[in-house]
Order: sequence, then structure tokens, then C-alpha cells
Amino acid sequence: MGQGRQEKVATSLAGAVSKEISASLAPVDAELERRYPGDPGTRQPVHTVYVPGDAFTAGTIRSWGDQALAALDEHAPDAAAFAAVLGLPEALAGPVHSRVRAKLEREPVEDLRVDFEDGYGPRPDAEEDETAARAARLIAEAYAEGTAAPYMGIRMKCMEAAVRDRGIRTLDIFLTGLMAAGGLPRGLVLTLPKVTYPEQVTAMVRLLEAFEETHGLRPGRIGFEIQIETSQSVLAADGTATVARMIQAAEGRATGLHYGTFDYSACLGVSAAYQASDHPAADHAKAVMQVAAAGTGVRVSDGSTNVLPVGPTAKVHDAWRLHYGLTRRALARAYYQGWDMHPGHLPTRYAAVFAFYREGLEQAAARLARYADRVGGDVMDEPATAKALSGYLLRGLDCGALDTAEVARLTGLTRARLEGFAMPRPGGPAARGK
Repeated sequence: MGQGRQEKVATSLAGAVSKEISASLAPVDAELERRYPGDPGTRQPVHTVYVPGDAFTAGTIRSWGDQALAALDEHAPDAAAFAAVLGLPEALAGPVHSRVRAKLEREPVEDLRVDFEDGYGPRPDAEEDETAARAARLIAEAYAEGTAAPYMGIRMKCMEAAVRDRGIRTLDIFLTGLMAAGGLPRGLVLTLPKVTYPEQVTAMVRLLEAFEETHGLRPGRIGFEIQIETSQSVLAADGTATVARMIQAAEGRATGLHYGTFDYSACLGVSAAYQASDHPAADHAKAVMQVAAAGTGVRVSDGSTNVLPVGPTAKVHDAWRLHYGLTRRALARAYYQGWDMHPGHLPTRYAAVFAFYREGLEQAAARLARYADRVGGDVMDEPATAKALSGYLLRGLDCGALDTAEVARLTGLTRARLEGFAMPRPGGPAARGK
């Protein structure tokens, strides 16, 4: 307090006014807490890899990593060559290249979905039954042996009448197999494709409730992703945003909204040659998804490219540049996850992600450190910006783009402190200062 006269403080309203207002807003407070709990604070994978059910084996993850490393060795054997293809600045060439190789050796796939939908197609029931049971066994063994991706699961067939029973049976076989093998792994992820009406999401909720009750699992234990592949899933017949209603219909079980590039584009009549994740129709759909999911704890994922990096080196380089550019574009738009359909996409997925976080590391760290210390700079940051800065650094740490030691050195903050800024709570560590 400065020197001088202490000001007299006076109010005009009776205390009952504030109490009445608080009482009137109590239902709104509860609704906000229920509908918009904020980000869950868990790791979000940078991609999802789709593998057809019949092609998935115990060696799939390691095979994808080895194929990606072989592609690097053949088409960009050193840091300078890789940087030249992608247009990486000299300062990033070495760090990005070395981290990409290390990632492909250590953890080539962050999220894997065994596909029983478009990538698998219609099969005799006995064959799909056996494939679903095998997928459960292999995934359970991978988690038990420590060779699993951080996240793994299946994409079942959708809730449309023609394939509904088949999809339900496949999911039942898969989940039952996991339970028989020791229980559901923490990294379990399920994907519900081609959702058009919120009632289909409700049906998935009822299905999972029945499974949980049968096996004595905690209610709400099993979540799922909603795949956005139809125009009706974005805009309903009455003009409302269907995707927002789908999130609510999931009753807290929705973990992600995944954009399906080609099904959605085809639904709108986009010619095959122009079906891509940077088409204006795709941008509109993802923007609606992003706004609908904001604050709900549901993450948004971009789709894929169908241009594969195969063939002669010049063709591979073209495909790499396209994939790298699409991934960087998505990251700038806050779509921190996408789909990868081929092992050759892994080098450019990780190159784009690592470059995104490494090139902004020093600036983000400096801004967050100034904010934590309440030191002025040339940018006046607010709590919301501190939340974004810390979230940026945490995502970089999770995927391997950044190291804990360098982030701590540049920010002066522990991971716990970063998490406090990323997910501020009243009275939490971020609110109390450094």
C-alpha cells in the first residue's frame, strides 16, 4: 500500500441481492460444469493409424516403424537431404531429423485403430468373428508385453441398419476378448463411424452401458470417438449443428471428433480430384466441429491424405511435401491430430509436428516465464494465453518434440506447474503464481 489517506469503502446493495443472484444462477453454474468441463489433461496422440482387421498382426507397429525408417534411408538419407525436401530451416534440420529417427525407432505409432469398416469391408460372419477375437488377443498381448502403442482399439461398422448388428457383434467380441485377457487397457479407444443422427450416438451409449453392467465395470469406463463423415452430422435438417447435439448425446463418453476427408467430401459432391483436407468444405466442417467441441473435453482430429509416398524418389518427395504441408496447416488451425494411412507418412507426420513445436519453443517458453514471473515484455499476455502457451509446451513434450530438461531450463517451470497453467482451477497452482 502506498502512503496517504486510506479510502473509505461503501456499498449500496444489501447482501441478499448477491445471494439471490447466486441462487438464480446455480442451475447455470451446474450446467456449465457438466457441459464444459474443459480439456481432460490427458495426452492427445498426434495421429491415428488405420490398419485393416485382416492385416493387423503382432508385428504391425514395428513393421510400420521399420518401413518408415527404410523410406528415410532410401529417399532422404541424412538431415540435409530431408530438410531440403521439406524446406526446413538449417537450424531445425538436425534436431528434427534426429528426433524423427528416434521416434520411429522407439514409438513409431501413437494411436492405432484396427479397422472393421471401410478398410475391412463386408466379410462372412465367421471370418469377422475370428478377426475381432484375434484383434482383442493381439492388443491385450501387446499391452502385457509393453509393445503396444499408447492408444489402441477398433473402428467398428456404423449404426446404420444394413450393418448395425454386425458392428455390435464385432464390438462385443472385441471387448469380451479384452476382458477375458485381463481387462480393458487404459489406452483403449473405440471409433464409431458414419454417424448422422444423435440417436445413433445414444445407441452406442446404451450398448456400452449394457457391456459395463454385464462385466461390473465402472459406469462410463468406456468412451468412444465420433467420426464425422456426412453432411447431416454437421448441419441438421432444422439448421442446427448436429455435431453439438452428438457430443451431448454421448453423455460424457465422447473422447474425440474425427473428420473423414473422403466420405464427407463425396457426400457434398466434391470431385475425387479435389477431395482433400484443405478443401473449403473440409475447413467448414472442421470449424463447426471445433466450435462444438470447445470446452467439452472432446478433441478434434483432422482426416488423411490418400496420396501415398511410394514409387521413385521424385514421387515420394512430392507426396512428402504435400503431407508435411497439410499437417503443418492443420497444426496452425489447432487440429493436433490427424490420420496416417501408410508407413511412408510417418516421417513427414513427425517432421511437421516436431518442427511446429521446436520452432516456437523459445518464444513460447519466454512468454510463459515472463507471465509466471509477472515480468513485462513486448507482449501483454493474459491467463488464456498462458493456458495456450503451456498447452503448446505440454503437447510438444508428450510427442517427443521437446525434452523436459530444456523446457524446464527455458521456463523455470516443472511439468506440474505447466499443467497448472494449462488447466487452471480456482485456487490451483497457476492461480497462486510461481
